[in-house]
Amino acid sequence: MLLSDSHCHLDRIDLTPWGGDFSVFMQAAHNADLAWMLCVAIDLESYPAMCELVAPYPHVSVSVGVHPNEEPEQSPSPEKLHEQLLELGRDSRVVAIGETGLDYFRTEPGATWQVERFLTHIEVARQLQKPLIIHTREAREDTLSVLEDAGARDCCGVMHCFVEDWATAKRALNLGFYISFSGVLTYKSAAELREVAKQVPADRLLIETDSPYLAPVPQRGKPNIPLYVRHVAEQLAALRGWTLEETAERTLNNARTLFKLNPISSSTAG
Repeated sequence: MLLSDSHCHLDRIDLTPWGGDFSVFMQAAHNADLAWMLCVAIDLESYPAMCELVAPYPHVSVSVGVHPNEEPEQSPSPEKLHEQLLELGRDSRVVAIGETGLDYFRTEPGATWQVERFLTHIEVARQLQKPLIIHTREAREDTLSVLEDAGARDCCGVMHCFVEDWATAKRALNLGFYISFSGVLTYKSAAELREVAKQVPADRLLIETDSPYLAPVPQRGKPNIPLYVRHVAEQLAALRGWTLEETAERTLNNARTLFKLNPISSSTAG
């Protein structure tokens, strides 16, 4: 069985249980059948170190982008950001642009700088023909409107850590986007979300951990790690009436299609 984690932040994981050794952690991930991971960027300052950390591991892909919650003074101007994202995004190791989007939980709704940053990411993704990784929090309508108006259908992407309703999922699917479910899917309070997970087309489903955040049941309350993606896969399998092996295969194949990955085998993770 080959599991995938379509969204994690490997450079932010607490390595204490593995003696502070990233290579020991990666071996544990391999032993847990993790065949592929996408290490997602949230700013440009820590991006070089993130890339260096995962460089020895061909089964780890990366994205490049600036998270919507990064304050404007910590991000380049739209023009400079466009230039930097375009340059970095041309790297073959970069399989996606983001994470990007809108977040009204921590930022005032409609903040001009956040919308401009989002539009810059969309334009770069369109130019490079690489998918977008979308973060949205308390901003579903504006996020989708921006994606629709800016032509995001041309590059497609994924709604990461999806926690919205079926109407939102349908609009994203109509844009050609994939829907990725995280540990939230296992939470007792997520009954409506589980109904959405039953309806997403099988060829548009992804699974993720968003490590080190949002650990799934039965690990909730602990720092999250990619090894816990198995719990997300198990929950999705139960909802869809699939075996765990079938769920792992489907979601890995979907990731391979969206992110244009090279063939993945169990030996890749060694």
